[in-house]
Amino acid sequence: MLESRHLKTFLEVVRAGSYSAAARSLGYTQPAVTQQMKALERAVGTPLFIRVGRGFRLTEAGTALVRHAEVIVGDLMAAQRQLRALAKLESGLVRLCAFPSANATIVPMTVARLMAAHPGVRVELQEAEPPESLHRLRRGECDVALAFTYAGMQAEHPPEVVRIALTEDLLTVLLPTGHPLARHHFVRLADLNGERWIAGCPRCRANLLRLCAEEGFVPDVVFSTDDNLAVQSLVATGVGIALMPALVLSFLCHPEVTGRMVTGRPARQVYAYVMDDHQRIPTVRLLVEELRSVAAARTGC
Repeated sequence: MLESRHLKTFLEVVRAGSYSAAARSLGYTQPAVTQQMKALERAVGTPLFIRVGRGFRLTEAGTALVRHAEVIVGDLMAAQRQLRALAKLESGLVRLCAFPSANATIVPMTVARLMAAHPGVRVELQEAEPPESLHRLRRGECDVALAFTYAGMQAEHPPEVVRIALTEDLLTVLLPTGHPLARHHFVRLADLNGERWIAGCPRCRANLLRLCAEEGFVPDVVFSTDDNLAVQSLVATGVGIALMPALVLSFLCHPEVTGRMVTGRPARQVYAYVMDDHQRIPTVRLLVEELRSVAAARTGC
């Protein structure tokens, strides 16, 4: 088996023209260089040098090995440079998949801060609602997934996936500005029995049904969409009311819509998910740290 250190020494011997000159250049003793060249010749199974006076010339095998050693040593040095750059966060790619409201709030500041501190690191963004984002993580299509869960939902991450808490996202009721309950700071869901409702994504709709059931009624869902701007426009025109996470209101605030906190402060939990064996990858670790920092500092509208 050829050893890279022997190949490096071999190339220096060829360049320097003698064992002693190579030893001085490399900071070795001459016997150490001699032993390495003997080990290399044993590994290839044939002499590499022929003594000529005080110098040497390469055998045919030695000449052939020079060409291959230059490629091998060059590739190893390039690999070392690239790996050092990755370890020092001077370069690299990290893929993030997040749900729409996170991509509009937490993600932009996270990416901006990461790029400012580490301009050589590239972040590739994807968008998907949970659980699709978690499926992509397990399929290897992204490195970090942002997803949310509601109270009462069964844990959905397997043992090989690590979940990191980012923030609690309180739910608010969206009402037309002229709605009688818009005068109150807090609204009881039970007081909204009989209203028409606009539901969001499947898990948001399931949470709405659960919360209303706990208050003793079934909401009259007249429209469903996961388009947050459409939800606010529908509320503004009186089509219905909606239960919306506060994270959404931090970037979409329709002038004809009023958001009011819900009594009991129901919320969804926002998490970052990574594969357990990927936590030590520098770019993944960096992205998760930035996500936690930005999420902790987040404020609504």
